[in-house]
Amino acid sequence: MLQVQQLHQYYGGSHILRGLSFDVKVGEVTCLLGRNGVGKTTLLKCLMGLIPAKDGSVQWEGKAITGFKPHQRVHAGIAYVPQGREIFGRLTVEENLLMGLSRFPGSQAKAVPEFIYELFPVLREMKHRRGGDLSGGQQQQLAIGRALASQPRLLILDEPTEGIQPSVIKEISVVIKKLAARGDMAILLVEQFYDFAAELADQYLVMSRGEIVQQGRGENMETEGVRGLVAI
Repeated sequence: MLQVQQLHQYYGGSHILRGLSFDVKVGEVTCLLGRNGVGKTTLLKCLMGLIPAKDGSVQWEGKAITGFKPHQRVHAGIAYVPQGREIFGRLTVEENLLMGLSRFPGSQAKAVPEFIYELFPVLREMKHRRGGDLSGGQQQQLAIGRALASQPRLLILDEPTEGIQPSVIKEISVVIKKLAARGDMAILLVEQFYDFAAELADQYLVMSRGEIVQQGRGENMETEGVRGLVAI
């Protein structure tokens, strides 16, 4: 389980994250919703160690990781799919996926796990194509596949539906459901697309102005007025 306690972050004189506290449980999808500019991506970067937290604590599987560097968090079993995907456009699909194996030793780091291609068949079909030649939706699948190649126990996704076609959004939804159903992974999903989040969420969190202003179970999102809280 990921446990975040009283997390604070500042940019200059601006207080961006204001004492955030929440848990992300294994076997569940926790959806973090909020409008643009409320601090969602900043929070994820703090969780990955890309931005050091100014105050508060982050624990993963009972161990304090607040001071861990990004690579240490990867080795601890945490994977991050950033907004904008950030694949390597000049590398092939297969080479991009192999980058996700960097935490493993020897021969284990030299072959793409078969389950990646089973989750995303299009990546097998295009494994010799350059990442930059893929559509936006295919690049998103590649970014998720690369993260999963590290066999994480916590998967963090930053707006995976942004700018991609509805058919691929549906495919990604199916994959996230399969991963959650395995019961051995915690998933933290940042999303602005309400319907996508409502379909997947076991737990939801709503952010506004750097604070969590509402949280609850996914099945209660509609009755608890979450749609109105995150509408642009």
